[in-house]
Amino acid sequence: MLVFFKERLAFLSVPKTGTTAYQTALAPRADLVIANPPLLKHAPVYRYNRFIRPMFQNVCNAEMELMAVMRDPISWLSSWYRYRQRPFMVDKPNNTFGITFDEFVLAYMQGKRPGFAEVGSQLKFLERQPNGTGVTHLFSYEDQPRLKAFLEERLEVKLSLERENVSPELEITLSADVEMRFRRKFAEEFALYDSISQS
Repeated sequence: MLVFFKERLAFLSVPKTGTTAYQTALAPRADLVIANPPLLKHAPVYRYNRFIRPMFQNVCNAEMELMAVMRDPISWLSSWYRYRQRPFMVDKPNNTFGITFDEFVLAYMQGKRPGFAEVGSQLKFLERQPNGTGVTHLFSYEDQPRLKAFLEERLEVKLSLERENVSPELEITLSADVEMRFRRKFAEEFALYDSISQS
């Protein structure tokens, strides 16, 4: 997470949406950088609302606008699936070796997910809170030029980005039947993602 106090902007770090590269590039420019632990680096809206927002509101009487990046839900799961096939994951219980992408997505759709498919939810991460706290600026991972242009204009910087924390390149296929079931079960998530291009 990055906070830019003068600009009243907090950049939330949705996992697997390329935000580590932005954090590296913008850390020197930010007033607050939360790089660790992961539970705070990747604090969702509800955690920001509970712990970070009151700090600025109570001490500085300041409200931040929130920005975040969302990835196409299938692409997002694909990145997690591939991320858990990095070589050092071989002996870890949540690796995805020997599991097809279909099996991974089906496991993700279960009410009680096995460890290898427990990767959270972008929809839950971005969920608006009862007090109105929510993401003001939501960007699509697949539209990097728009995200980059927003940050450069808002922060008055020129960004040079390096790829970081990248999942292994693997050939991924999702069967039509599993995709249809996934889209039906997670219709709200797809609707939120589809709404970004219309905003």
